[in-house]
Order: sequence, then C-alpha cells, then structure tokens
Amino acid sequence: MNEIKIIETAIEIINQDGLENLTLKKVATKLKIKSPSLYNHISSLEDLKNKISLYGWKQLEEKMILSIVGESGYEAIKCMAHAFYDYATENKGIFEAMLWYNKYMGEDENLATQNTFDVLFKILRKQNLSNETINHFIRTLRGFLEGYILLVNHQAFGYPLSVQESFDFSLDVLINGVKNMEEK
Repeated sequence: MNEIKIIETAIEIINQDGLENLTLKKVATKLKIKSPSLYNHISSLEDLKNKISLYGWKQLEEKMILSIVGESGYEAIKCMAHAFYDYATENKGIFEAMLWYNKYMGEDENLATQNTFDVLFKILRKQNLSNETINHFIRTLRGFLEGYILLVNHQAFGYPLSVQESFDFSLDVLINGVKNMEEK
C-alpha cells in the first residue's frame, strides 16, 4: 500500500460518487484494508482531499503542456483550454477537489498551478500584450474555464444547443477580445 494507490482509489470514488461522498471508510473498504491503516500515509480526510487536488493539478498541467506541442500564440491558448475542458469534464470529482482544496497553503500547492500559468504568460507575452493585460486575461480565462465546466459537470445547460459549440464560441470571443488589446 502506498500514498498514490490511496489517492487513485479515492479518485475512483469521487469521480463516481462525488467529492462530498468521499470517506476514509469507503477508501479503506475499496482497498480491502482497515481504516486506521490509511493513517500511515495520510493524516485526515482533508489531507487526502488536498493530495487529490495536487494530483489533479499535476495531471492537468501535463495534459495542457502536451496539448501545445507544435502550437504557438492564440492557437496554443485554445489547445490548453480544450485540454483543461476535457480533463475537468472527464474527471468531475478530481476537478471539484482541485477547485476547493487548492488552498495555496504551502510551496507544493502554489507550484501545482503556477507552472501552468507561467506557460500561459510566456505564450501571451509574445502577443505584444502588457503584463497587466496578460494577468487580467489569464484570470478571465481561468474564471471562464472553471465556471463553464462547473455548469457542464452539473448539467446546468438545458437549451438544446451544443454545449461544445458554445464553449468554442465563448473561447473565440475571449481570444478575439484580447487580440484587440494588443499593443501596436
């Protein structure tokens, strides 16, 4: 038994049943061990949720960076946004943990998202944008992605228009908006 196995087992549970239904007893039962054995690797349920969050951010970062191989500029931003969307909608439980348990309490938590945002910053810096505009756009993009995906994951869109087409449309609106802010 190791920490990664515990985290991956917890992820199976939350992707199926939701983060709010995660208990150490469920993890132990699925692993066919007694609950106290988990404390050799984690300190509490909150600790496990935080570890799930870090695990998710690291996985997401890898997928986003791989998505931009061979791409540059705004096309790279689109690729990263689609990788984020795909990961978060395919891993609803992890995504929920990533949003609520990434509290930036330490260096690991901060680094879990910092690398991704550094890559976005470097891509956008080549687009002749001010640092302030880049930072606002990154915050806007993150807000859009997280909010849109929460709506998708909770099946909040009822109108029979393609959710994917609306996502692409919204992403184009954001990117075209920031293009208009490029310094001449």
